[in-house]
Amino acid sequence: MNGVLYYLLLTILNVEFLMGNLGNVFTVLVNVMDWVKRRKISFIDQILTTLAISRIAFLFSLFANLFAYKLYPAIIITRRIVRQTCIFWTVTNHFNIWLATCLSIFYFLKIANFSNSIFLHLKWRVKKMVSGTLLASLLLLFLNVLVIDTHIDVFIYRIEANIFFRVISSNYSQVARLVLLTNTMFTLIPFTVTLTVFLLLIFSLWKHLKSMQYNAKGSRDISKAAHIKAMKMVVTFLLLYSIFFLSLILQFCNIKYKQKNSVSLLFWTTGIAFPSGHSYILILGNTKLRQAFISMMWWLRCRLSAVEPSVS
Repeated sequence: MNGVLYYLLLTILNVEFLMGNLGNVFTVLVNVMDWVKRRKISFIDQILTTLAISRIAFLFSLFANLFAYKLYPAIIITRRIVRQTCIFWTVTNHFNIWLATCLSIFYFLKIANFSNSIFLHLKWRVKKMVSGTLLASLLLLFLNVLVIDTHIDVFIYRIEANIFFRVISSNYSQVARLVLLTNTMFTLIPFTVTLTVFLLLIFSLWKHLKSMQYNAKGSRDISKAAHIKAMKMVVTFLLLYSIFFLSLILQFCNIKYKQKNSVSLLFWTTGIAFPSGHSYILILGNTKLRQAFISMMWWLRCRLSAVEPSVS
């Protein structure tokens, strides 16, 4: 039974990895083809395309860590592999969450309606605001990588100093906890920003409905739909990212399981739902991507329908 559960989770994990990459590759292809066709690309498409590329790299970094730490732990004993996997995961995770945060800020500045002078100043300069936020995050990335690179040698030395596999595995889990701790600290800022954006969107919607209660229903419904759509995008990001980080925390905590491999794989399966599932939320929430996705589904359905009679 334990073996069946293990291979079932491993199959789900591979399906999530495949579907996540397909969704992100689809986003990149649609936006790049539209860019080539129109000779220009909108700012929102730039964010979505960059986010999709970062998530492809992020998914590969997660799988690289999975294979190195759990399936083939003997290959992690070299200093170079330890440093590369940790830093690669840190960089891809940074751009993964910060680009999603910039997307939330973009939705907020475009949809929310406040009379505050600071907000209006930012609203008129939304592109500069989002670009500046992403550039400022590079400082946090530099500090994050610096902390990991500075402290990781201590743990690597312990790993190289031990010759027994069980001791090596135990020491390497300390490296994983170090990377998780630093990433948790440095990604707390964008997570807080996104949560603040969500609360401000709720307040903006409440204020809008209150001020428009005597106006035409049509205009009110359009603005209300825009607010709700933006809030759905932000709250799904918050929910999925919370589940992802919870899975990582449980993954590296010091708890002894009777079925350690199966439980550990369950955490990985739950965590990868964030970069894989959120890509489809973004596709369905974007008009151009949604229409392209529906067109592709109809094309595949027609192709399959044409193949079935010939086969029979």
